[in-house]
Amino acid sequence: MDDILQLLNEPLILVFVILFLGSSLGQIKIKGLSLGAAGVLLVAMVFGHFGYEVSPIIQNLGLSLFIVAIGLQAGPRFFRMLRSNGLVFGMIAFCIVIVSVVTTILVAKIFHLSAPLSVGLMTGALTSTPGLAAALQATNDPLASVGYGIAYPFGVIAVVLFVQLLPRLLKVDLQKDLEETNNPIKTAQSPEVMTFKVTNAALHKKTLKELAFSKKSVVISRVIRDEHTMIALRDTVILLGDELVTVGVQGELIAFGAYVGEKVDTHLDNPDNIQLRKITVDADDVIGKSIKKLKLRRNYGATVTRIQREGIELNQNANMPLLRGDVLTIVSSESRLDEVEKLFTRKKLAVTNIHIFSISITLLIGILIGMLPIHLPGLGTITLGIAGGPLFVALIIGHFGKLGPIHVRYYGRSNHVIRELGLVLFLAGAGTTAGQGLVEVIQTEGLKLMVGGTFITIIPIIVGYFIAKKIFKLSVIHSLGALSGGMTSTPGLGALNQLIDSEDPAIAYAAAYPFALIFVAIAAQLIVFFL
Repeated sequence: MDDILQLLNEPLILVFVILFLGSSLGQIKIKGLSLGAAGVLLVAMVFGHFGYEVSPIIQNLGLSLFIVAIGLQAGPRFFRMLRSNGLVFGMIAFCIVIVSVVTTILVAKIFHLSAPLSVGLMTGALTSTPGLAAALQATNDPLASVGYGIAYPFGVIAVVLFVQLLPRLLKVDLQKDLEETNNPIKTAQSPEVMTFKVTNAALHKKTLKELAFSKKSVVISRVIRDEHTMIALRDTVILLGDELVTVGVQGELIAFGAYVGEKVDTHLDNPDNIQLRKITVDADDVIGKSIKKLKLRRNYGATVTRIQREGIELNQNANMPLLRGDVLTIVSSESRLDEVEKLFTRKKLAVTNIHIFSISITLLIGILIGMLPIHLPGLGTITLGIAGGPLFVALIIGHFGKLGPIHVRYYGRSNHVIRELGLVLFLAGAGTTAGQGLVEVIQTEGLKLMVGGTFITIIPIIVGYFIAKKIFKLSVIHSLGALSGGMTSTPGLGALNQLIDSEDPAIAYAAAYPFALIFVAIAAQLIVFFL
């Protein structure tokens, strides 16, 4: 036994034993919930209590890798959202973080908690590991990890229970509420569906490509004739009495209807196996290509009617280059849709496309910027540190994707590897450092920490939902999705997805999430001045 314990004094063996035990604990699921990477933190605290310590160099390396991966992932979405209706979700995330900060300050004053414990509780309640990293940088005290570890499990459970129980208590029809309530995902330029009956005699026996209508944004997806539905292709011949199902901007659709004939009710049910499917663009060999260049109508007999990008619905534009993550609404037969889906989702086998030069220079610039002092009038001087500096630089570079020789458009899995490896190394180091005082803190402050963490979790949840529903007039689904994103709670999104068959929860979550990540990281540093 002594020989085994002696092995733990070897730095690499200690690290990988903690990662093995912590990841095993994190994978255990109870009622669908698991600790995930936080399991590494809890195991590391136990080892820290018994005197073991992971090298600070390993902890800081993990932190910098994790933060850069977060910045590169959030960068493209973050700045685009600032220029769209997605800003509504950013404002909700901001409000949630502000309420969390105010609640944390009040809890700290009432229960006489130290600044590191208080800010740790806040980041744990918001389940924000980047926030914990910023808190450790700002306080230079491992007690922040103790507060995080105590509040984190309740932060996960509280959001999941709120999401599941609130619709039942309100007895609301989620689908009906979604259809009838303000939808920030749609804009004035969002596409609509209208059906027009051909009554213009000049169009009889003409093909769709021969229609003399200049509004290219209007897309004809189906032709209905005598209760039979056909896929609309360029060489499809139309007859008087045919009904054309079209998608486009309202004003242009109305102009098209005046040219074609008269508007009629839209009936998409058909016996001819014509289906609509949403397909996500993910294949490397279609990124950057336009719908026109892919020739979907000619090669697959499929029509793209709309594009969803960064949570916002766009009208179909045949010349617009596709980006990874775009969601295309496509109409065709089931077999052809299967072929199209393979086109957009197939992956070429690749080990990685991580560019070590780009990662290194991004980290170097970020760490140097993090060392620069920033003077806040009336408050003092702070630095962004090795958390804030790399995050700031990664957000900018991630937004552009390529700056000179630096390019950071990695495959999703490559970025995931950087993020997860950095996260567990950081948590292993932070946990062993925090564990050295864990028992003493729990013995003296345990009850206060539990009660304080509960308040810091519950109050932002309630206020955040109220702001989304009552002030921004969002649907219950969008409100809960934004709440899950604002609390950075992926389990909350999972629970919400089980309540309704819709992409709206994920869109609201994805819109709020990057804002919350950044706001929490900033708040974790600034709140120290008020504690």
